[in-house]
Amino acid sequence: MPAKDELARRRYEKLVERLESLMRGALKPEYEGYYGQLSLGADDLAEMGELKDVRRAAREAGRRLDWKTTTHLVGGKLFVLDEREVPERIERLAGDAAAAAMDRFWEESRRPRLT
Repeated sequence: MPAKDELARRRYEKLVERLESLMRGALKPEYEGYYGQLSLGADDLAEMGELKDVRRAAREAGRRLDWKTTTHLVGGKLFVLDEREVPERIERLAGDAAAAAMDRFWEESRRPRLT
């Protein structure tokens, strides 16, 4: 029985490492680790194992990244979010980036389309 426990522990640790890597990869360097988020689809979840284990591993990976991690299952997708308080300067930077993206979208949507 102890061998099974050791195998389960190693499998869980690999899952935490994989999720930590995905979460770290989703971060934008200019936000200095804030606004972390990861979305895992049904296929990803099926590959990773039991939902409860994936959620627990995501929270552990978040702790390693100093996130205040929450998970939300919506329509078969698991969202892993960092809900820490964001410093004002980072919040301003993200707000400016969002406004610029919206401006680009509106400008592009007004251009005549060539068919």
